[in-house]
Amino acid sequence: MKASRSIVNSRREKILETVRSEGDVTVTALAEQLQVSPLTIRRDLQYLEEHKLLERFYGGARTGEAEESRKNSRELRKEKIARYAASLVEDRDSIFINTSSTALAMVKYITSRRVTIITNNGNIINEENPSQATIILLGGELRYMKGAMVGDFTRNNLAQVTAKKSFMGCSGISPEVGMTTEMVSEVTLNQLMFQRVTGSSYILADSSKLGEKIGSVSCPPEKIENIITDADAPADMVRRFREIGTWVYQVD
Repeated sequence: MKASRSIVNSRREKILETVRSEGDVTVTALAEQLQVSPLTIRRDLQYLEEHKLLERFYGGARTGEAEESRKNSRELRKEKIARYAASLVEDRDSIFINTSSTALAMVKYITSRRVTIITNNGNIINEENPSQATIILLGGELRYMKGAMVGDFTRNNLAQVTAKKSFMGCSGISPEVGMTTEMVSEVTLNQLMFQRVTGSSYILADSSKLGEKIGSVSCPPEKIENIITDADAPADMVRRFREIGTWVYQVD
């Protein structure tokens, strides 16, 4: 039976994620990881190479120059968003940060004093922390691939605390659906971070995330207070969010 387009697209996205994170990857390793035949992987790699998303070599693939340039551009946008978000953190603030890499990047830009960061992002252990913010890890089951802490233990601990502000990354965000999260195990935790915040909540989303509807809803559109994005965000999308009462900050 021929695989549906969504299944094929999802598999190709996973291939790209693996290549981006690991560098050189073999066809055999990808086939074992995704539980498909080497022939299927080769076809996927051919498609991705034709679209200049990677380059193939004998028996595998690596990140292509075009994709590397695009990745660097996106990383720069994410860093600018993180820097701006960090400027919103004030002395003595307590903040939630989820498993987003953009939200995590805030930590090295925080200059306020006596800040407390509450997070389920295990990668924060290796992040620069020049302000010497207090880090509270929520604990739970550690998903090594992403460094995310999830499960009942995490949820129970999160339900016992509050924070003044929250800074949340997302898989997608749209005026119709709201903020979405691809990893099912993180959806409830993100929802709780919105519920347990006593002040302002901010969604950090570079322009590639606007209009995307990937995964399950973590925050409906009517409850989205603030979005921090970049100057490349689609003007129509920004306008529609502002029409429903959401503040949209565009970082130059």
